[in-house]
Amino acid sequence: MTSLDKPGVLAGYRVLDCSIAMAGPFAAQRLGDLGADVVKVEPVTGEWQRHAAAGGAAGHRINVSFLSLNRNKRSLAVDLKDPAGKEVLRRLVAGADVFLQNYRPGVADRLGVDYASLAAINPSLVYVSISGYGEDGPYAQRPGQDLLLQAMSGAMLSSGRSGEAPRAAGQYLVDAVTASTAFEGVLAALLHRERTGEGQLVTVNMLDAVTTLQMQELSVHTVGGLPQTRSAEPHAHVYIRSPYGAFQTSDGYLVLAFPPLKKLGEILGEDGFLSMEDEEHGWTHRDEIFARTAARLLTRPSRHWLDAFAAAGIWAGPVYGYADLVRDPQIRHNGTFVTYDHPTEGRVTVPGFPYKFSATPPRIDRGAPLVGEHTREVLTEAGLVEREIEDLFAAGAVAETTS
Repeated sequence: MTSLDKPGVLAGYRVLDCSIAMAGPFAAQRLGDLGADVVKVEPVTGEWQRHAAAGGAAGHRINVSFLSLNRNKRSLAVDLKDPAGKEVLRRLVAGADVFLQNYRPGVADRLGVDYASLAAINPSLVYVSISGYGEDGPYAQRPGQDLLLQAMSGAMLSSGRSGEAPRAAGQYLVDAVTASTAFEGVLAALLHRERTGEGQLVTVNMLDAVTTLQMQELSVHTVGGLPQTRSAEPHAHVYIRSPYGAFQTSDGYLVLAFPPLKKLGEILGEDGFLSMEDEEHGWTHRDEIFARTAARLLTRPSRHWLDAFAAAGIWAGPVYGYADLVRDPQIRHNGTFVTYDHPTEGRVTVPGFPYKFSATPPRIDRGAPLVGEHTREVLTEAGLVEREIEDLFAAGAVAETTS
């Protein structure tokens, strides 16, 4: 048996994914990629993300947003506001290892799927609750939206020009780091359970996730006492000396990361840099150095400068777009993107896995499901007999979509 034939490292674990949007589904998908049996528990009309296509990429029957965050899952469509539907979930909890939700604080209690209620059914359950700002506190009921959290975290004021509006990251940064944090929390709690047999509640919130991501920057502020001060020139980081950031060349853009000023001066023909000290003038003459560097880089194409910087051992690199990224030779060598056939969306190419395992590698066993595609299958595994299942369908407590 080859490693590709072996079950994933989390094979045998059952995850109930009751989350919506990005952070929760992305965390659950990572668990599925490692072999866990992830059952996406969604409303009979489908999870919110099915109806909100990022970039307008609607797909055939499944939009790209949902497809990208829900592979390696089965879909159970159930109405948790219906007593019969709620009982279905309780049956599933009895045999589950992980329960993941990102309801607003208080919703799980109202639905009767809070940690205390589910732990009474299954004491060994690892219960993960994801929120925007925390389970309680003054902001608990605020909407946990990515851009709002980016702004609140302080990160947006660590780059760019003083006096200009801050710029957000070009990705759903807070959602992504929260997903990774929840994924880590699940693995750690499962390890604890393996050692002790004890389940537990794991809480993750977006505000803490993006704040702790800035471990070094915030420590410079809180321990070093240095203010977060943007300059007149668009530096990429308030706590790194000049020059540091993206620069325009005669035919495109490149990034330059705190080069030795004497070497930089020799390459650019900036004699004024030759007498400068990196850790003194890189701060006291920050805007001047940035502006003079920017003016020089405009005179030649990117390739000229990148070759010259590489020869001098200066850290510099190209500014890619997505089209450049997907055809990069290192990306291809790493197998960063994976291609598979989806039953309704056809042949798709998407980002793959951020980790490698020599014995139990992650893989895609199924694409994102249709709403309730596996409802009947999951209920049968939970021990419901055919008549019970048909009664649930008839009552509208559960639903299915067939391919």
